[in-house]
Amino acid sequence: MSLRIRLSRGGAKKRPFYRVVVADGRMPRDGRFIERLGTFDPLKKKDDATRLVLDAEKAKAWMAKGAQPSDRVARLLESVGVGKREAHNNPEKALPKKKAQERAAAAAAAAAPAAE
Repeated sequence: MSLRIRLSRGGAKKRPFYRVVVADGRMPRDGRFIERLGTFDPLKKKDDATRLVLDAEKAKAWMAKGAQPSDRVARLLESVGVGKREAHNNPEKALPKKKAQERAAAAAAAAAPAAE
């Protein structure tokens, strides 16, 4: 059973409110969960103390048992000081695709003899 620490959505339409829960990775987003760790209200100001209410000790305990936080929860846990999130970096994502690289090479080759 792969455990995940993730957000479960609540609230009305266009008024999101999330619960931070530990759930089996195979369960639906808003489905059955094992334990509730806290809440997250993205509509509150970033400096508001009640924007993120989280039991850090429970989160540490679940992570010690092997629960993997989702990307958003990893950011939230890092802001509380529970875990360290690794920064994602993919420099190859910004490179042009194969056809664009071929066109650029052809344009450079056409411009090279004209420059001589």
